[in-house]
Amino acid sequence: MKRERQHEMIFRLRKPARFDFIMAEPWRFEKLKLKSGLNMRIARAGSGPLVVMLHGFPECWYSYRHQIRALSDRFDCVAPEMRGYGETDAPVGVMNYTLDKLVGDVAELIEALGHKRAVVVGHDWGGAIAWATAMMRPDVVERLIVMNCPHLARMGRELRRNPRQMLRSWYMVFFQLPRIPEWLFRRHDYDLLTRTLRDGTVQKNVFTDDDLAYFRQAFRNPYSVTAAINYYRAQFRSSFRAKPGQDDWMNRKIDAPTLLIWGEQDFALGKELTYDMEDLFTGPFEIKYIPDSGHWVQQEKPELVNRYMRDFLAPMVS
Repeated sequence: MKRERQHEMIFRLRKPARFDFIMAEPWRFEKLKLKSGLNMRIARAGSGPLVVMLHGFPECWYSYRHQIRALSDRFDCVAPEMRGYGETDAPVGVMNYTLDKLVGDVAELIEALGHKRAVVVGHDWGGAIAWATAMMRPDVVERLIVMNCPHLARMGRELRRNPRQMLRSWYMVFFQLPRIPEWLFRRHDYDLLTRTLRDGTVQKNVFTDDDLAYFRQAFRNPYSVTAAINYYRAQFRSSFRAKPGQDDWMNRKIDAPTLLIWGEQDFALGKELTYDMEDLFTGPFEIKYIPDSGHWVQQEKPELVNRYMRDFLAPMVS
């Protein structure tokens, strides 16, 4: 779009006959073609060291609106629409959403932006991709920040032995069904999306109707719902739940300085997934627990999350 190419500071989001508003924000939008051929749309603001923010399900780049506003005074903040979401390409087929392809998108995005390394931030599924990037492609990760997503080795272990976490993760099994999850997600104008976001919060009234409209827009591509669910299908069919072999990338220790931020009242992920993690790292590692937040931590407690992030990233701009 011409407005995107000119990097306007005013963003107009339209949904015919139902949703139309204008808000002044620091971000602009760009479209990039990655080496793989994937066309990716990003929200971007600021200048300085590159910070790439990876969203989860069922969200979009807008999950990081508070962080972009807070950090773009000192950092080049980039929040992509992940593979399958929004205006980013949504390749057809489950195996187009394996971790190696999702990690490849992150590495190619950093390169396309003219950088060799970046701070990689991830929440939920974006967190899983951030963990995997730090292990598969440590060369592109300057620092790592993950929110409410366990280290993949810990998640795999708990899915094998922890009945409570198995029960909490029931939806991963449900998503393996054909067509039914998509139908359920779309019905009643994405009512499941609304309930997942609103009911999973501790801080009520976090999501306005306008916020939810942004998230619905992430699924405007007819294949986007299937693409998002394919993240779960692809990993369930891979070695994610199996015990990794001795030479598996999941056994690699993370050298990048790492910050884990965890909303303790997560409906889907138990706090025990964060215990005894120190042996997974060779670099500095710290955890910040937030007792009065649920899964959507960077949106429920943005001021506190932003402070933790700024403190952690301060050595890069001091």
